[in-house]
Amino acid sequence: MPVRSREATVRVKGQTRPVKERLLHVATRLFARHGFEGTSVQDIVDAAGVTKGAMYHYYDSKDDLLYEVYHQLLTMQISHLEEIAAGAGSPEQRLRAAAADVVKTSLDNLDDMIVFFRSLHLLPEDKQAQVRSERRYYHDRFRALVDEGVAAGTFRGDVPPDIVVHYFLSVVNQLGSWFHPDGSLSATQVGQLFTDLLIGGLRA
Repeated sequence: MPVRSREATVRVKGQTRPVKERLLHVATRLFARHGFEGTSVQDIVDAAGVTKGAMYHYYDSKDDLLYEVYHQLLTMQISHLEEIAAGAGSPEQRLRAAAADVVKTSLDNLDDMIVFFRSLHLLPEDKQAQVRSERRYYHDRFRALVDEGVAAGTFRGDVPPDIVVHYFLSVVNQLGSWFHPDGSLSATQVGQLFTDLLIGGLRA
């Protein structure tokens, strides 16, 4: 007989999710639709089908849930970027892959993006500092790919790489304000178009 995980689970619409994962999924959805301040702990536990005690077993507060929304998405994107940066290919090929990835992962997690930029300022200062540190780390790793292309003579050197990265990531950060999953362009297509514009503007 297989050994079952000791982590508590809840069943929703025929699917079983770990309680911690379910709480984060539900909280992200509610924060995106009603705002962080417009969502209560009771709203979250009711939608997740668990008790407050179960929630506080995993998260000390609603703030912790909000931070985890940011942290989970950033951690995934940083992991993808590091794998791409360390992989094979020219600087242009790797930058193209990194740019397409950050667009697609952002759009695949649209609720997280909406919550991220609507509610970041509501986090306690120490949590905001952690998020800023993680975002800066991503920025620096992305910029290193631009630096490589400039050094190789592939990319133009008359625009500071920091400006390039700020410009591109700022555009990505606005995706949640206009992209719709049922629109005429898929996440992959938007990623391709954004990437083409970035690389086209950088070519020497």
